Amino acid sequence: MLETERLILRRWEESDAEDLYVYARDPDVGPRAGWPAHRNVEESRRVIREALSGPETYAVCLKKNGKPVGSIGLHLKGHTDMTGREDECELGYWIAKPFWGQGLIPEAAKEMLRHAFEDIGMQKVWIGYYEGNTQSRRVQEKCGFRYQWRSENVDVPQMNEKRTGHVSSLTKDQWQWDRMAEAAAAVKKERRISEYVTCGEVSAAILSSSGKIYTGVCIDTCSTLGICAERNAIFQMITNGEHRIAKVLAILPDGSNGAPCGACRELMVQLMPEEYKDIEIMMDREEERTVTLGELTPEWWIG
Repeated sequence: MLETERLILRRWEESDAEDLYVYARDPDVGPRAGWPAHRNVEESRRVIREALSGPETYAVCLKKNGKPVGSIGLHLKGHTDMTGREDECELGYWIAKPFWGQGLIPEAAKEMLRHAFEDIGMQKVWIGYYEGNTQSRRVQEKCGFRYQWRSENVDVPQMNEKRTGHVSSLTKDQWQWDRMAEAAAAVKKERRISEYVTCGEVSAAILSSSGKIYTGVCIDTCSTLGICAERNAIFQMITNGEHRIAKVLAILPDGSNGAPCGACRELMVQLMPEEYKDIEIMMDREEERTVTLGELTPEWWIG
């Protein structure tokens, strides 16, 4: 079972058939996702037994009553035509019409992505939508999927027709950078603390080797007592018992990304003298351009 702020994602049970039928009989729900509206409760029960029984298929349930209002799942190797790799899968979902526009599926999808990348070892998640399904396209954009290609005359077997399909994907690496950017943006707020101290013009996020994200902002003073956002985030990481850095992202005053200063680089080198060269640093998130600390600091003065 997985959990979000408003939802519980759990395995489907045959006893959910009546609740499933209430929403799956709606012709505005299934057909846009490629399957026909359910005709009766028995058909819904059969679908639960045969189509919704995969190891990574979940009923999307509201916490307030535990009732399923949609479905979401990861289709692993052998159950998707988008990939044949063991470490890649396809994400699929739908939600009942009365719950459209409430952000429930993006909420569920983000938890499924976390589950895919952190719990079951996926390195890439694929996803698709049929031409005209703008709701699904928006969900994919909100979740950070990168558009890949358009395909004409795609077979939709359950509907006995052909459609235009659109395919996107998201790698674990992209997902990690996106989460770091969100975390850094959340704390970036320039403000004056006193006549002598300001902070928040630059923010940073550090991804530790354990997968946790730590944030910090720059603190500027009228003397030399200030600190860079990157070092502030690193100190947060150390305070919480970690010291191994995997990735570094800073948001500069104009919203762009950039390299850490010499003092921040020196701290990272001293924290990880044998492995510092592998630390990744985001230089331009729009272009997804990164460098390693080894490229920025090829030779250490102690070495």
